[in-house]
This record gives sequence, C-alpha cells and structure tokens, in this order.
Amino acid sequence: MPGEARTAPTPPARYARQRNLVILAGALAALLCANLLTGPAPIGFDALRHVVLNPGDHSTTAIIVRQIRLPQALMALLTGAALGLSGAEMQTILDNPLASPFTLGVSSAAALGAALAIVLNLSVPWVPDPYIVAVNAFVFALACTALLHLAARHARTGTAGIILLGIAMVFTFNALVSLVQFSASATALQDLTFWMMGSLARSDWPRLGVAALALCVIAPFSLRSAWALTALRFGDERAASFGVDTRRLRRAALVRTSLLAAVAVSLTGVIGFIGLTAPHIARRLWGEDHRWYLPASALTGSAILLAAAIVSRLGGGGVVIPIGIVTTLVGIPFFCVAVLRRRPEA
Repeated sequence: MPGEARTAPTPPARYARQRNLVILAGALAALLCANLLTGPAPIGFDALRHVVLNPGDHSTTAIIVRQIRLPQALMALLTGAALGLSGAEMQTILDNPLASPFTLGVSSAAALGAALAIVLNLSVPWVPDPYIVAVNAFVFALACTALLHLAARHARTGTAGIILLGIAMVFTFNALVSLVQFSASATALQDLTFWMMGSLARSDWPRLGVAALALCVIAPFSLRSAWALTALRFGDERAASFGVDTRRLRRAALVRTSLLAAVAVSLTGVIGFIGLTAPHIARRLWGEDHRWYLPASALTGSAILLAAAIVSRLGGGGVVIPIGIVTTLVGIPFFCVAVLRRRPEA
C-alpha cells in the first residue's frame, strides 16, 4: 500500500525481500526446466541433460528441445516479464489496482491489425510473409500508443480520462474486429480466433530476438524511474515537492508500458491478466518500493506464464490448449479479489 513506501525498509524486511527474490529465481529455473520436459512428446531428464551437454546432437529429441520447446519457454519468460513490468507501471501511474496494459486498448488494436492481415491480407509493405501478422499487430498497437500519448500530452486529461479513453478504444477496436470477422472465410476466421486466444506456438529465434531487444531497451528506463514512481505513490503534490515532474513521468511510463504490451501481443497474440495478477503478487511480497516492485513484477509475470505454458500442455491427447485461455481462467479470481478488496473512494 502507499503507506509502505514512506519509510525505508528495515533490515529484516530487506532480508525478506532478498529471500523472496532468491525463491522466485529458483522457481523460474525449475519452471523453465519443466517447460523443456513436458509436452506431447515426453522427454526425460537424462535425455534433456544429454541434449544440453552435446551441442552437436541432431537427434529428434534435440530438434524438439532446441527448435520448439526452448524458444517457446524463453518467449514465455520474456513475454511474461514484459507484461508484468508494464502492468506494474500502469497500476502506479493510473493509481488503480485494476489497471493493466490491456485497459488502454493496446491488445484490441493489435487484434485489429492481425485481423486485417489474416482476413483481408492488408499489411505493411515489404514485410516477409511469416511476419505479416506480427508486424501488422505491432503497428496498430503502436498507433494506439501514439494516440494515447497525444491525448495525455495535449488534451490535458487526468488519469481517469486516460482510462476512459482506453475503454472507448477497446470497444471501438473490438467492434471493428467483429466487422472483419463477419466478412471472413471459415479458414481465415479459424486462424484469427486461434491468434486471439494467445499462443506460444509461433515462437522462433528471430521473434525471440525481437522480444529480448525490446525488453533490454525499455526495462532500464523503467528501473531508472523507480524512485520517482515510488514517490508518486504518496500523491502528486508530495511527489512534486520531491522534484518529480508527475506529468512527464506519467507520459514516459505510458509510452514504455504500451510499447512493451504491443511487442508482447504482436509476438504471442492476446494473453490477458498477466499484467493484472503479477503486480498484485509482487506488491504483496515486495511492497511498494519500486526498486524491488518493478523487477519482482517482471519476474512474477515470467513465472505465471511459464506455469501456464506447462498447464496448457497437460490437457491430454497431445492437445495444447491456447495459453491465453489458461491465463484468463487463472487471472479471473485475482481480478475478483482485487475488485472486492478495493476500498471505496472517500
């Protein structure tokens, strides 16, 4: 809660945060390993160790691990971190525990871009065919980000106005997606529906490089703003008295969070509730000090998505459930708890 940020953490609290971070890092390593072991074709630990220790191995098991499961596991790690980090910043700058990157319509804009590429074959020129959907989704999500940034900068609207604008954009983009679906063929409609459910199946090393680059470029700017974001939890007046330019801070954070969400959605489809649940878990275990809260939210998002990837493969019969379905079913209880525990405005 905001009051937790008013005092420096005592040594026991700092040790507890360090311990929780070590436990989380261990859980991430275990979940990453479990992702490599589970799937329609089970792989034993000895076989996995043989593949890891023998880079020259070109067996079927090695191909499954290196070309399918490892890219998917690392994509879950990076995408979960991007969504968790963007959700944490979003909840801080909007002062709303129910906020997430998808509140502002970024995912809906990306879905519209994907729908136009899949159904109508409308895309950005000179883009290779395998990346048309991802690039289209990113461009539309980026356009949504630019519109929000312009509104925040020139319309001089407050946080409530930004949220309302985001909700309006969600409904607008969803209506346009429905219009495109109405004119789609059966095959195109099936492809679009699968994309909108969210999946790691499209993960490969080039896409993984894009996700890693985006996170490595944007995350340091978020961490540099950790002190200012913590001060913002005191309220705008107190933060301003500390020398924080709250309007500039919110605009910069809005751009960062939207870009992270745009990259994540364009690469994996719509995966909901990570940006909502990860910050709540991180806040409860690491408090409001954003030096801890931001990286913890990112790592928690990675852990949730890695765990969801494992659950999605346990349906039986060799069927892999779209990961967006799993994260939504897990995220709904957190959303309900957040709504019921939120105190009414004074």
